[in-house]
Amino acid sequence: MENEKGASLKGHFLLAMPGLLDPNFSQTVTCICEHTDQGAVGIVVNRLHEGIVAGDIFEELGIECTEGAAALPIHYGGPVRMDEIFVLHGPPFDWTGCLVISPRLALSNTIDIIHAIAAGSGPAAFLISIGCAGWGPGQLESELAANAWLTSPISEDVVFEMPIEERWGGALKKMGIDPALLSDAAGHA
Repeated sequence: MENEKGASLKGHFLLAMPGLLDPNFSQTVTCICEHTDQGAVGIVVNRLHEGIVAGDIFEELGIECTEGAAALPIHYGGPVRMDEIFVLHGPPFDWTGCLVISPRLALSNTIDIIHAIAAGSGPAAFLISIGCAGWGPGQLESELAANAWLTSPISEDVVFEMPIEERWGGALKKMGIDPALLSDAAGHA
């Protein structure tokens, strides 16, 4: 669905500009999962929760897990809904309440995908996050107009294959932008 001021950014990255000093989003890459006239929801894909692994979550939920699943890192998905687990993943997309973002990417946060990941039978590509990023009606559009973000189409390889600490710079380079030369000053003609 399109938002009232233009095209939806669903299926795009938001790349924080250097001038974005909010510690929740400084140098982040956020995957926009939904964007309508009601607002936007995304998952930050380049921040980890230090000291938390998936085994901690599975234990809290009373779910048995494989050794490999227990060691999975947990991402910081954003400062909203910090009591919820979100799984950004590739196919299959047959999980309960799965929100398809693009032909190769979806978002789920139901217990069936958590059980599958714990058992080692979840999607081949995924990341688990606690929390998400959220914007109210018109908020993201205002931040874009204030030069807080760059946008680009999602690249699944950035999300699932690139080392976490390289995702911001790597996503910028995919756009043809040298991160070292990026300025936070808006240009006006």
